[in-house]
Amino acid sequence: MKFSEMQYVHLDIAEVNSQIEEIVKKFKDAKTFSEADCVFEEYNKLSDMVETQMALAYIRHTVNTLDEYYNKEQEFMDENLPVLMEYMQMMTQALLASPFRAEFTEKYGDLIFTNAEMELKTFSPEIVADLQEENKLATEYEKLLASAQIPFRGEICTVPQLLPYKQDIDDATRLEAWTAEGNFYKENKSELDRLYDELVRVRDKIGKKLGFEGYTTLGYYRMTRNSYTKEDVAKFRLSVQKYLVPLADKLYRDQAERIGKSYPLNYADAALMFRSGNPKPVGTADDILATAKKFYHELSPETAEFIDFMMDNDLLDVLSKKGKAQGGYCIEIPDYKAEFIFANFNGTSDDVETVTHEAGHAFAGYTARNVYPGVLRSPTMESCEIHSMSMEFFAWKAAKDFYGEQDEKFKYSHLAGAIKFIPYGTMVDHFQHIVYEHPEYTPAQRDDAWRELTGIYMPWIKLGEIPFYGDGCAWQRQHHIYSRPFYYIDYCFAQTVALEFWALMQKDEKKAWESYKKLVSLAGTKRFTELVESAELDNPFCETALETVCKTAAKWLEDFDKSKLV
Repeated sequence: MKFSEMQYVHLDIAEVNSQIEEIVKKFKDAKTFSEADCVFEEYNKLSDMVETQMALAYIRHTVNTLDEYYNKEQEFMDENLPVLMEYMQMMTQALLASPFRAEFTEKYGDLIFTNAEMELKTFSPEIVADLQEENKLATEYEKLLASAQIPFRGEICTVPQLLPYKQDIDDATRLEAWTAEGNFYKENKSELDRLYDELVRVRDKIGKKLGFEGYTTLGYYRMTRNSYTKEDVAKFRLSVQKYLVPLADKLYRDQAERIGKSYPLNYADAALMFRSGNPKPVGTADDILATAKKFYHELSPETAEFIDFMMDNDLLDVLSKKGKAQGGYCIEIPDYKAEFIFANFNGTSDDVETVTHEAGHAFAGYTARNVYPGVLRSPTMESCEIHSMSMEFFAWKAAKDFYGEQDEKFKYSHLAGAIKFIPYGTMVDHFQHIVYEHPEYTPAQRDDAWRELTGIYMPWIKLGEIPFYGDGCAWQRQHHIYSRPFYYIDYCFAQTVALEFWALMQKDEKKAWESYKKLVSLAGTKRFTELVESAELDNPFCETALETVCKTAAKWLEDFDKSKLV
């Protein structure tokens, strides 16, 4: 079914809650496992229906934040999801207390109970109003960024539309674009500060109401960290500082020399990898989508079937336009056994990333569409990001089609970019740990913390010169910090695993693909560490994982024919 034909129905929350109450009663009254399992199936169908309507509302809202109907529907969801959570928790409690727990475990595995126990720690009826406030603030932030109308050389640009100018080979154009965008954020800084200040305080309050020291532990439970701890993450950060930062620093020093700029670089110069320009995809948006279709048809029968389903049913919205939310995402629409890809094409390599990264998510979702129960269709987020970031590397075989004569330059920039990203992503996580350990910090103190971390994780960046960015406020354009706290480190774990897949591809591409398919096919039935083990790769929390990928990537980059890097 085409996306436009998928029916959105305004949820009657009172009716849904009443149905949940009835289901919970029947579940508790079940005399046999068979009876309880049938009721469990009934609940899963209701849950999928609710998730479907929430997804449709969110997609149509983000595609056009100026649409008043879906604006109101998203506001309705923000307000009522916490109310719904109270009733859904009744089912979680009933499942955990079921006398048939052993039978459920035998049939579905123990992970549904592990995750349910974590979920139970994240909610209490007394925090409903606080969750509504949190949702409202996060949506306000997204709408503020989507509202950007940035004057630039006689044009009015959204943030995504400005990106090609921010990578322009002309130094003056590039700096002017970064300055224009920086001025937008600077002009809205007081509002950005207010929104984040209120978000931090409400999250800290929620954590304390639930019996935690503040938000951090709650944040880990919300992210379903079921196979590692804060201590493991702290060790990973140290390994990043030890192995990734020095390698990334060397890459930026080489870049500075290549583009004729002094080290360290300001944000505008750090954005230009090659004096002749960063690699750009060839052709129009339609050409890129056609190339993606060709790539997935050649990759495997499974990916061919997947991409045909996505394109035949108009499950991609990729063009940037006024009123469209920023960024990109992939979201599940359970009742239609479909995934939807949202993006903002802008003529840069980000366009190809959409049809590799987001499509990696979508392929995993398509593969898992029949997994039951629904909570096992998707693993935790760091595992989901393995699906996407690894697919980016598998797409190297289509680099010539995507980038034409710039294909080799793209491969170099992609691998170097993966190395450079991990320190930044880790810094985002470290920053959030500091913020939630110190909810009393003022906006100025948060900016100070970001500047200090920049010196540790990104010594190649020179502050000053550019409004907002040069002031050490760049964290405010990273929407995960506002909307999805503690999510960003997941990209770093996944990037480490994706680099391991890349290293395996250099030796045995067929084995790498089969290992990837195996990991994807397990969907959410295994923990992150178990999924990595299933692919016979090293756990990112083991120091040797980062050490090994750094050595392998460093050698590949060093041996690369530098004459192609003009």
